[in-house]
Amino acid sequence: MSTAGRTTDRTTWDELMVARAYLASVIEPPAPALVRFIGRHGAQRAAELVRAGDTPEKVTEEVESRREHVSGEKALEQARESGARLIVPEQPEWPHERFSCFSDATEVGFADMAEPIALWARGTASLGEALERSVAIVGARAASGYGETLAAEFGYGLSDAGFTVASGAAYGIDGAAHRGALATGESTVAYLACGVDRDYPAGHSRLLRAVAERGLVVSEYAPGASPRRHRFLVRNRLIAASGQGAVVVEAGVRSGASNTASTADTLGRPVMAVPGPVTSASSVGCHMMIRSGKAMLVTRTEEVIEVISPIGEAPAVDAAGPARKSDGLDRYAKQLHDALTGSDGSSAEQLARDSGLSLRKVRSLLPALEMAGLATLGEDGWVKNSSNKPR
Repeated sequence: MSTAGRTTDRTTWDELMVARAYLASVIEPPAPALVRFIGRHGAQRAAELVRAGDTPEKVTEEVESRREHVSGEKALEQARESGARLIVPEQPEWPHERFSCFSDATEVGFADMAEPIALWARGTASLGEALERSVAIVGARAASGYGETLAAEFGYGLSDAGFTVASGAAYGIDGAAHRGALATGESTVAYLACGVDRDYPAGHSRLLRAVAERGLVVSEYAPGASPRRHRFLVRNRLIAASGQGAVVVEAGVRSGASNTASTADTLGRPVMAVPGPVTSASSVGCHMMIRSGKAMLVTRTEEVIEVISPIGEAPAVDAAGPARKSDGLDRYAKQLHDALTGSDGSSAEQLARDSGLSLRKVRSLLPALEMAGLATLGEDGWVKNSSNKPR
């Protein structure tokens, strides 16, 4: 564990880590009152006051049930035994830039968007570095083959372009996105709704091991914590905050993916949705997001990069397709070009009749079309070149 950037000695640092481990274990996230309390007093002093029961009413409500029943030392020991570690805001690898949206959201009244007090992680990658350029990809657990294929393609394409894919390691879209990212040999970040010492879902144990080897498996729940329904919704705010934007590939009307999208929107992140067949129940949520204006429609990696990149940094995606030689022609030149055929030659007089242009206009435009490689004068007259292919 690196000590770069620390201003405290080893003893003080160890005490700080114990305090953070205790504070992270004593609450059920999110805990906005305790986050503010730590901000005023510092982690070590806050931990002392919590243990002593000397806290304001709102903080007491968040810590009272576990105040005397958890131990920072034991939590750290359990983490070490399972190969996990604790990441805290006092460390250089804490993703301050990504997580600054939490304080912005709580300041305007979104208390359930409080910043995590600490994060438990399995893996050696730096969380801060991993999230410098990152995209969240989420979607339905009961995904279709169409959805899983697209999620894997987005995961691969974004990872190959230098973006870390963040998701929730669930069956369906999440798992496909992680696998796509891992196929590039780069890292990916998986957020769990339980302790990082537990492989959840069990069917993704190999996937989670691969994620930990190249990236990070992360949770704000202490080792040993069980997955519970409400914890998945709480976990979603971390996924939403971890990306420069969130891509939804298949989602029901009421679903965890839709919840993550709404959270990303609340946190000021651009939301993108992939369209699916209009007959597919798995894509109803995506279509509703697009129709309501909450999400931008995306169909490929380049479009995602265009959305999340600062203005001018990513090339605009040409939705019209590849450029053709005839694209730059003015109205009259296009009119004449359309009148040309690729087989039978035509005289200037015939082209004037076919195009509706004056003979004088036709005679002035034909040399320009010839110079552009779009027309050729043969033995039987003017013909259209067959080389008007995409550049």
